[in-house]
Amino acid sequence: MGRLEGKVALVTGSGRNIGRATVLKLAHEGAHVVVNARSNQAETEAVVREAKALGVNAISVIADMARKDQVEAMAARALSEFGRVDILINNAAIRPHKPFTEVTDADWEMVRGVVLDGALYLTRAIIGSMVTHNYGRILFFTGEGAFTGGSGRAHVSAAKMGLVGFARALASEFAANNIRVNVVSPGTIDTQRANPEWYRGHVPNAQGIPLGRQGKVDEIAATCLFLVTDDGGFITGQTIHVNGGSAYY
Repeated sequence: MGRLEGKVALVTGSGRNIGRATVLKLAHEGAHVVVNARSNQAETEAVVREAKALGVNAISVIADMARKDQVEAMAARALSEFGRVDILINNAAIRPHKPFTEVTDADWEMVRGVVLDGALYLTRAIIGSMVTHNYGRILFFTGEGAFTGGSGRAHVSAAKMGLVGFARALASEFAANNIRVNVVSPGTIDTQRANPEWYRGHVPNAQGIPLGRQGKVDEIAATCLFLVTDDGGFITGQTIHVNGGSAYY
C-alpha cells in the first residue's frame, strides 16, 4: 500500500510541469487525483491516463481559477465523484512581468484572480469536507520573487505573499480538525514556459544558485509529498523554500 492509499487529491494547474509531476507523485502513493487546467483538455486527459496507469482513479476538470463559478463547479465535481477531497494543492498561477507604473486595474485583477482569489474560492469550497472527515492537507505555492522582490513583479509578489498569510491563518484555525496547511516556495525550476514573453527576455536560469543548477519538477513534487504525508506530520503554517540554496534578504 502507498502512503496515500485511498486519499483524494485535487491539484490545480496540473496539466504540465510542477502540477503534473505532483499529481503523478501522489498517484504513485495511491491517491486518487483530480487534474485541472484552465483550458487545455488534451494535457489534462494525458495526465489522467498516466495516473490511471498507476492504478488509481483520476478525472480531468477544466476550470479557470479566476472564475469563481468555474472554481466552485470544479470543487462540486470532485466531491461528487469521490465523496471527499483530502489533499488540496493550489498550484495554478500566472506571472506576467510589467513595470509597476504600467500595471492597470485589469492586470492586477487578472493576477489576483488566478493566484489569490481562486485559491480562496477553492479552499473555501473544499475545506468543509476536510472538517467533516477530520483530515486535510492544503498547500499553496508562492515563489522566490515574492521574497526577494524584483522589477516588474509587484502585482505578482503581492498576490503570492497574500497566500502566505492565508496559509498561516488557516493552519491556526483548522489545526484542531487535523488539517495542516503549508506553502511551497520553489526557486528557479526547469519548466516549460507557457508565456515566455512575460519574462521580457529574463528567462529563469541557474545564475546565482549555489547548487549550480535549476531545480527539477520532481524535486518540488517530492516536497509536496513530504508535506502531505505523515512524514511532515508536525509541519503546519510554514513556508518551505526549495531553491538550491538561494538566500532571501
